[in-house]
Amino acid sequence: MEIDQKKVEELVRKVQEGKNSELDLSLGQDLSIAIMNLVSLEEHFFFSGAKTDKPEYYDLMQEIRKMRAELMKRLVKDAEPGFEKWCISKHLLAASMRLMEVGTKYMTQNKKQDAEDLFKKAYEIYSIFWGINLGTVDIGEVKKVEEFQLNTKDESKKGALSKVGDMVKYLINCCKEM
Repeated sequence: MEIDQKKVEELVRKVQEGKNSELDLSLGQDLSIAIMNLVSLEEHFFFSGAKTDKPEYYDLMQEIRKMRAELMKRLVKDAEPGFEKWCISKHLLAASMRLMEVGTKYMTQNKKQDAEDLFKKAYEIYSIFWGINLGTVDIGEVKKVEEFQLNTKDESKKGALSKVGDMVKYLINCCKEM
């Protein structure tokens, strides 16, 4: 995974200058969470259909799938459904949501350490989604870099996922209303 440091710096500069009308990430964050829940509904309707042997659940699954695909087009730009960027984006959101769900269940079982570990992983995966869809993570050309490097010029000791997470944390402020 190669992270384009110049693209990250350009995004940060735009946000700092207030030129972020095209970067309404709080809106995008809300929509991405809705898409995560739609993926979960697809899964739920599948398992309900399989467990109950009622095919009408599969019909509902298809309706939710169509809605999810329509909404994903608002976040996943320059990708047609079924292609790599589209599929990777969908699976990143689904994995992030599932890890949040399991982490929440761990919290109810007083397994705080396990929950926090899964929450961290969920956020890292979610950050990769945004990195890809904001154009700061290039999935087209994966190159070998040393552990914890974003690219061959990176000398920081922080890992790539942590750096992307820091970027997303800075760019997304869900409390920002306007």
